[in-house]
Amino acid sequence: MNQEEIDRLCVNTLRFLAVDMVQHANSGHPGMPLDAAPMAYVLATRFIRRDPADPGFIDRDRFVLSAGHASALLYALMHLVGYQEMTLEQLQRFRQWQSLTPGHPESHLTRGVEASTGPLGQGIANAVGMAIAEAHLAARYNRPGHEVFNHHTYALASDGDLMEGVQAEAASLAGHLDLGKLIVLYDSNRVTLSGTTSLTFTEDVAARYSAYGWHVQEVDDGNDLAAISRAIEAAKGARARPSLIVVRTVMAYGSPDLAGSWHAHGNPLGTEEVKKTKRNLGWPEDPPFHIPAEARARFRSVAERGEALHRDWDQRFAAYARAHPELAQEIERRFSAELPAGWDEGLPRWPADARGMATRKASEAVLQALAKTVPELVGGSGDLDPSTFTWLKEGGDLESPARQREGVDGVVGGGWGYAGRNIHFGVREHAMGAIVNGLVYHGGFIPFGATFLVFADYMRPPIRLSAIARLRSIWVYTHDSIGVGEDGPTHEPVEQIASLRAIPGLIVLRPGDANETRCAWQVAIETHDTPIALILSRQSVPTLDRGALAPAEELRRGAYVLNRGEADPELILIGTGSEVPLIVAAEPALRQRGVRVRLVSMPSWELFAQQSAAYRESVLPRAVKARLAVEAARSFGWERWVGPDGDILSVDRFGASAPGDLVMKEYGFSIDHVVARALALLERLTGPLPPTSPSRGS
Repeated sequence: MNQEEIDRLCVNTLRFLAVDMVQHANSGHPGMPLDAAPMAYVLATRFIRRDPADPGFIDRDRFVLSAGHASALLYALMHLVGYQEMTLEQLQRFRQWQSLTPGHPESHLTRGVEASTGPLGQGIANAVGMAIAEAHLAARYNRPGHEVFNHHTYALASDGDLMEGVQAEAASLAGHLDLGKLIVLYDSNRVTLSGTTSLTFTEDVAARYSAYGWHVQEVDDGNDLAAISRAIEAAKGARARPSLIVVRTVMAYGSPDLAGSWHAHGNPLGTEEVKKTKRNLGWPEDPPFHIPAEARARFRSVAERGEALHRDWDQRFAAYARAHPELAQEIERRFSAELPAGWDEGLPRWPADARGMATRKASEAVLQALAKTVPELVGGSGDLDPSTFTWLKEGGDLESPARQREGVDGVVGGGWGYAGRNIHFGVREHAMGAIVNGLVYHGGFIPFGATFLVFADYMRPPIRLSAIARLRSIWVYTHDSIGVGEDGPTHEPVEQIASLRAIPGLIVLRPGDANETRCAWQVAIETHDTPIALILSRQSVPTLDRGALAPAEELRRGAYVLNRGEADPELILIGTGSEVPLIVAAEPALRQRGVRVRLVSMPSWELFAQQSAAYRESVLPRAVKARLAVEAARSFGWERWVGPDGDILSVDRFGASAPGDLVMKEYGFSIDHVVARALALLERLTGPLPPTSPSRGS
């Protein structure tokens, strides 16, 4: 059998493993695996540098299947090249309960899957994040004669990916950054789930990407392995620009009745059509999941090559470690997700201050301290650094070194180039979220992305995916309430905190003062497998007197009693964020009325829910029915914590344009109104209160 025949055999092996998986499950997407198998084969056997025996090999090439619906193709490829957990049994359990072959790839579930994809466009943006990661690590750690980071990021994308707005945002930034080690293969089969692209998508994608600054090529025949290979070689040679390779294919290639049809996009071919397709391409109808010995041998040579590449890198890294031991130790520490010793010892602490500061400003101070001790901390904002204060001063600007710094306004400072730790995402919140996730997928980073809380809506898909994939992504959201003020309801978040709390696996932290903000960042940095959303205020809030109140470190428990001296409360006031100082200020007036008040700061519902039942009972005793929650956001969900008899001072309508303190007052967030609501709640539950009483119930 000559090489051309072996290649054809291997491509068809890939095709029909995927087709049999879909047919066996009676669920899935056979069309793209049939047409994209040649691209996957060329990438796997000729280009991608990976070691299936060690999927976490640091300097491996990254591969992202942005078109996650073609997951059967990915799993078939992983099995053939020797990923140990991807057994034939797993292929036969495609889309089944507790299998390693779910309908769309899940990185936390299946070793060797680089990113959880499925929502189209996300994978391209994740790949941009991975390419940024490689460029940054190479700039920071490579030394003359010692190149420890030098890998490519490949992505396989579909027409649907190229339609989604997130890929446009990410591709624009990738072009600006000259990410020359990013290569996207676009499977242009001109079919989507419900029809041909002539219905909706007739733009010149190649011209658009050229305008972004990408190196663009076109391959007219998706079965021409030599042409695909030449295009990838040329893309690798275009080191100054990211590359897009537009490969013309036919959806469900080889299917006599469904080739080129949307009916093959998201439905099994059917038993008879599978037989026809196999006959048409010269493949035996039976048995299913057939793997010829010649194909298996060719694919397994990929594993042998990967092992050799890995051994070579290990030797080079050992030489690097001898020459640069401290840098080598830092690399190993970063990729093991360990934090440096003493990383949080220099974090700022604040004394009691009635004027206080905005929690976004406290966050800025904490970030500067963290930047000195946690080099893997990297991030930026959606064009909002002067408002979110999420810059790492003197941390450098992550920019293409080919672009001139002179004349650029808005530079953070501390260096210009890929070694910079400040990523200027521009007004691209959706891409920012997916790129941050890509940095986590790559490994070696604790990344953050920041914007106004109201614009979290622009980036909900990557937030959700960070929770699904259990990523160490940090989302920083400032301007967290109607306290934003003059900008009005379009910029005043109301429902956003509730919507974030609704995402399973996302920890939402809304610190109540500067010291809680410090502790919130500590939790965010320490948390390995859960994304964190930090919710921070625009307006100043008092810094609480921690000598009289419980220490801010109690934030780690999600909720805690502030005034521990009140052991037998009849009323509990619960606050979050900027409303915590408000309930503290209301307590003396209630005490003067003889009300025994417990104050509870509840920065995180999720962390509190993780505590033992005994601890939760110690903070919110079931016997105390009078509970008033105070939060300048939607009331949705608070019923869980105040109980059926409690009350919620919240914002259940949109905000207004006026000075922030006035808006807060008009919406009821004042000492007088909190006191009035609390007394009304008590009267509803216990009857009329006396005008004054030094000690109710004594």
